[in-house]
Amino acid sequence: MELLESLPTLLKSFWYIAIPSSLIFLIQTIITFSGLDIADGFDTDFNADMHDGGDFQLFSLRNLINFLLGFSWTGISFYSTIGEHTWFLIVLSFVVGVLFVLLFFFVIKQVQKLAEDNSFKLSNTLDKTAEVYLTIPENKTGKGKIMISVNGAFHELEAMTENARIASGTAVKVVKIENNLLIVETL
Repeated sequence: MELLESLPTLLKSFWYIAIPSSLIFLIQTIITFSGLDIADGFDTDFNADMHDGGDFQLFSLRNLINFLLGFSWTGISFYSTIGEHTWFLIVLSFVVGVLFVLLFFFVIKQVQKLAEDNSFKLSNTLDKTAEVYLTIPENKTGKGKIMISVNGAFHELEAMTENARIASGTAVKVVKIENNLLIVETL
């Protein structure tokens, strides 16, 4: 560490933060991509709620490392450019550190979307509108077909009505499901 001793105090501080946080980040990355499930061991009672039931720990070792990584490397990178304005450099480094944590939240949120169950379920058609594809006979005397969008995908499904005949191209609403068959009515 003799190389660091000759540096100005602020730059030396940034390097003392950057080296261990970069090593820990590298170890965390290897652990993450190897599939090991190791907790970071730094639990707190405070969770940041992300509005749809998913809880992220705001204060965790991973977020601390992400913050320190952005903070220290920003300080090192911009020291020669704005080193004489130390408070501005520290504030800029702090802001970039916070942005690193927010970026981590965003990436984790996108990864969690990959785990969502978007498989088709007939129950998801209730109260949705659809278009009659093949004419539906009156009073449950026969089946017709409708085109309905569920979770962004179109499905052609069999349907019946308890009322008058519904012609092709008519907009309908799914009102109930009986024996895996959709019961619809005109809008």
